Order: sequence, then structure tokens, then C-alpha cells
Amino acid sequence: MEVRPKLSDRKWLFWLRNAPLRTGVLAGIYLSCLLQAWLLVANRVPELEAFALPRNLAAAGAALLAMAMPVLRFRNHPGRMFVSGVTAWLLLTLTYRASELYYSLLESRMGAFHLFMLGAVSFGFVAVFRWVYLLCAEVRHRHIARAEHAALAMPRRRSG
Repeated sequence: MEVRPKLSDRKWLFWLRNAPLRTGVLAGIYLSCLLQAWLLVANRVPELEAFALPRNLAAAGAALLAMAMPVLRFRNHPGRMFVSGVTAWLLLTLTYRASELYYSLLESRMGAFHLFMLGAVSFGFVAVFRWVYLLCAEVRHRHIARAEHAALAMPRRRSG
């Protein structure tokens, strides 16, 4: 019988065993760093004001890539996808809320709660869409398998 060592001082690391939380925290850190870089460049580098549209499109594309991490990793597990996505979005929202204290006009655009709800609803929609798709694919697979099984089980008539 194997004896496991007691890890009382490392209990706070047990959440790392949960893959959706681990992926969500990583994606949230990426999104938060991207938000901070975006705000810094937009507000502190006046030379790039002429390139505002390409700058914003590049930042939005990078944000979409970071948001795709939980979606692509848990594409066959919609519940895990939702937990991971909302965890990432929660970290982004907390960073946004902290940034509102420094950038005073930021909350006039969109509040932190509205930003969180936007992300939660978006990840919820993607998770539900994927769940329904997986259900339809499973029903189709079972229907085809049952039809093939029934065709093989029927005795063939000899013509002649």
C-alpha cells in the first residue's frame, strides 16, 4: 500500500490540478497583460495616434487569440469550456476594474460589470452552441450505426 505524503503547506496549489481553472487563469493573464499593453500604448504613445485603427485591430485580434485558448482546448467539453472562459474573463474584468482607477474615462465607455457580463454571455453562447452541436453529432452517429446494424441483421433473400 502506497502512502501519500502530507502536503499541508501546499494546499493552495490544489486548484492547479483542475485543467479548466489552470487554462482559464493562463488565458486571463494573457488577456490582462494585453489590456494593460493596449491601454499603455493608446494613452502614453502619442506618435501612434495616426495608426489608431490598425493598433486597435491588432489588439482585438490578439485578444481573440487569447480568448480562443479555452474554446479550442475544451472543444469537446462545453462545461469545462465555460468554466475556463469565465475564469479568464473574470481576471480580465478585475484588471479592467483596477485600470478604471488609473484611467478615469475608461468606465464611461463600459463598466466592469458590463464587461464581465459581455464575456460570460459570449462564452456561455459558445459553450451552448458547441453542446448542441455535440448532441446532434451523437444522435446522427447513433442513427447511422443503428441503421447499419439493422441492415446487417436482416437475412438476405435469395433471388433465383
